[in-house]
Amino acid sequence: MTAFERFRAFTVHVFTATGAALALLAMILATGGHWAAMFLCLGVALIVDGIDGPMARAFDVQKILPRWSGDTLDLVVDFATYVFVPAYAIAASGLLPEPLAIPAGVVVVISGALYFADREMKTKDNYFRGFPAIWNLAAFYLYLIEPPEWAATVAVVVLAALSFAPIKFLHPLRVRHWRMFNVSLLAVWALLAFVAVIQDLAPGIYITTALSIVAIYFFAVGLLRTPA
Repeated sequence: MTAFERFRAFTVHVFTATGAALALLAMILATGGHWAAMFLCLGVALIVDGIDGPMARAFDVQKILPRWSGDTLDLVVDFATYVFVPAYAIAASGLLPEPLAIPAGVVVVISGALYFADREMKTKDNYFRGFPAIWNLAAFYLYLIEPPEWAATVAVVVLAALSFAPIKFLHPLRVRHWRMFNVSLLAVWALLAFVAVIQDLAPGIYITTALSIVAIYFFAVGLLRTPA
């Protein structure tokens, strides 16, 4: 293999690691109460996470650079962007009863850490087994919808419990069943979510309703499949 191939392979790892930088920036913004900007950073991190895998496979990174574990790097970055920063956002949101806010954040990071350590987090047909610790999206919907405190608390507890449930959750990029439709719907969701973020998480009833319908679809489609 050439020096260029090794350099190109390593740039893929660097690209994946930019997700950690985005997590840091998101955390800094969150501590300042800049919630929309925080979600924008987490959204960009989602894009990075969605395309670094195909890049790694295209450039045969695992074979060219066996010293560096792309899987481990991906898990580290994903825990920061999917779980840790959102846990802070949930705890500091003011959307939960004050005595329960920090315990809710603790529940998020513990359940998320355990989920990421699960060697059977994915089924053979590429669905996630249990709620896939996408707390960045859970937090996004809490800020978007602003439910009553009791409902927000129940949502956190139920999602944490579902992390360990023998049910399926859709991976829209990898599940073959209706893949093109799911990817197209994901693109529509991303556009609507971007509009919601640039409108400071107050996009109005139509976009909020559309985002909620898409979320219900992605949540329900896995439940209708064979149990995990």
